[in-house]
Amino acid sequence: MTPAFDLATLGLLVVGAVVTVVVVFAVTLAVARAAGQHSVVDVAWGLGFVAVAAVAFVVTGVLGVGDTVVRTTVLALVAVWGLRLALHIGRRNHGKGEDPRYAEMLGDDHPPGAVTAYVIRKVYLPQAGVMLVVSLPVLAAMVRDATVLPLVVAGAVVWFVGFAFETVGDAQLAAFKADPANRGTVLDAGLWRYTRHPNYFGDACVWWGVLVVSAGHPLALPGVVAPLLMTYLLVSVTGKELTERAMSGRPGYDEYVRRTSGFLPLPPDSRPARAT
Repeated sequence: MTPAFDLATLGLLVVGAVVTVVVVFAVTLAVARAAGQHSVVDVAWGLGFVAVAAVAFVVTGVLGVGDTVVRTTVLALVAVWGLRLALHIGRRNHGKGEDPRYAEMLGDDHPPGAVTAYVIRKVYLPQAGVMLVVSLPVLAAMVRDATVLPLVVAGAVVWFVGFAFETVGDAQLAAFKADPANRGTVLDAGLWRYTRHPNYFGDACVWWGVLVVSAGHPLALPGVVAPLLMTYLLVSVTGKELTERAMSGRPGYDEYVRRTSGFLPLPPDSRPARAT
């Protein structure tokens, strides 16, 4: 396969990804309006990546391009991550009302789930744009014409570490919240003893792993922006930053911050925690 044909195929995959993302968010918007809450977009987040990977896998299969091992590996990694995340968020949000973030955007002038230009501009369009950028390593992997086994294995290992942190961290947090005795307290056990955000750290690792699997091809180089963007968002914008702002007034949280790493898992501070 020539680089020119690689580039042409990748361009076709980008077009397919754009169409897929538009369809995913259009359907999500319709569901949100019918359900009366925009928090369904959080469930669609993981599913959107699965849809992009699946479409790219089918297109490259029809065209007969790309390496089967790499294509299948990336599809599996994205599908397992995205489906697990969608199921987790769906269970977590089941029976709850509108997410306070989206309710605040609508204000008192609009009913829950109302479609407004502001909500589309602030929620749907940014998520669609990020999804397209973060999907770049997935698309590049689909046109790789040979298996570089060490990279595939290394990427899968990084992905597995991230998936384990995200899955276990979410499970530990869900169990903690389910116990009424923990109301108003801070989770500082399990993975949460080593990082204040094991789920966000895991999410970032997942996408660094996908990048490594797709590496070894020149078209994968621009894809480095994907995990960089995801890590930046998780640390400074939508993940860690928002969570810590909401938790800042909880008793004992300042001490937890003092002794626990903010993102990367590290041994906790040896100084004893202040009684709260």
